Amino acid sequence: MVHVPKVLDSMKPVVIIPTHNEASSIRDLVARIRGQRLDVVVIDDGSTDDTAKIAQDCRAIVLKNSHNIGKGASLIKGFDYALSHGYDAVLTMDGDGQHLAEDIPAFMAAAAAPRYGIIIGNRMSRVGNMPLIRIMTNTFMSWIISCIARQRIPDSQCGFRLISTDVLKKIKLHTHNFEMESEMLIEASREGFVITSIPVQTVYNNERSHIHPVRDTIRFFKYLFDR
Repeated sequence: MVHVPKVLDSMKPVVIIPTHNEASSIRDLVARIRGQRLDVVVIDDGSTDDTAKIAQDCRAIVLKNSHNIGKGASLIKGFDYALSHGYDAVLTMDGDGQHLAEDIPAFMAAAAAPRYGIIIGNRMSRVGNMPLIRIMTNTFMSWIISCIARQRIPDSQCGFRLISTDVLKKIKLHTHNFEMESEMLIEASREGFVITSIPVQTVYNNERSHIHPVRDTIRFFKYLFDR
């Protein structure tokens, strides 16, 4: 059975950005999102720089972790905030500048369809200067997760997503690091939610990624074997 989340005439979304030491990029990202009249929640995951202060100065709501607890745990904290404050959908974005606020309207347009649970960005049709190891890891992981979910998910590792709060109310998430984003897709599929993809731009500069392809792939398989 496929769940069909309610599509409201006036959707009330919130953008959730988990961050760890993103002082150099968070100002521009939050400003561009706020320019679209969207609420922004930044979860500061134990940063040692001015990430939280800069985000707050840009009129983001800031939730702070006392120490670094992981991207997945930070997202769950943001999801709890969204559910407790009556939002209809959550947009998740990374705080390092790899996701562009200019792509948000495409997610909102896709959410106007009568059936969606999760809309996930797809970078794989135009990888640009994405590192080769990331291309290989994304391709392999997307194939595995598509098989488990029984839905085609061409870029399962993309953190740029629009998630209906109907999904968040239904699924239970247990992992706390990057593998949580894969867990979300699998659990949503098991509950009958539709996962669709839209193309997004790929932005890779010289920033240091928080993702470790080998370590986080191992964590994903540990999640599968522990279930």
